[in-house]
Amino acid sequence: MPQHPVAPLPAPRVLTRPMAMELLTPDESLRIDTTVGYDSRDPHALTIAFHLLGENAVVWRVDREMVLTGSLRPIGDGEIRLRPGPGGGLLLRLGPADRRADVSCDREELARFVRETFVLVPQGTEERHIDWGPLLASLRR
Repeated sequence: MPQHPVAPLPAPRVLTRPMAMELLTPDESLRIDTTVGYDSRDPHALTIAFHLLGENAVVWRVDREMVLTGSLRPIGDGEIRLRPGPGGGLLLRLGPADRRADVSCDREELARFVRETFVLVPQGTEERHIDWGPLLASLRR
C-alpha cells in the first residue's frame, strides 16, 4: 500500500493557568487550588488539575467547546456536566452520581482561557495537531 505524504505537525503549544475553584458541599464551600491546562497535541481537551492537600492532583479532561457551551446553558451527560451558576459562576458536576463532586469557578475567567486555546488551535483545525502515527502503526500490526 503506498504511503501518502504527511504534513509535519505544528510545534506543540501549551497554556497553563492557576485558577481558584470551590468544592460545593451541602454545608459549605471549600476553596481548591487548581491548574487549568491546554496542550495543542490534545487539541479538543482542557485539563483541570485539582491540588488537594497531601495528595497527588486529581486531573479531569474536559472538552473545550463543552466549557463554552456550559457557560451559556446546561450541557453534558454521564460523568461531566456543566451549567451556568449564580453570580457569574460555572458549575461543574464531575464523577458518577453516587460519588460526584460539585465544583464552581468564575465563568468568565475559564471562558477567557478557552478562548485563548482557540487562538493557538482554531476551531476546525484540531486534526492537524494530532499525531496519528502511533494509532496507524498499531492498526498495521
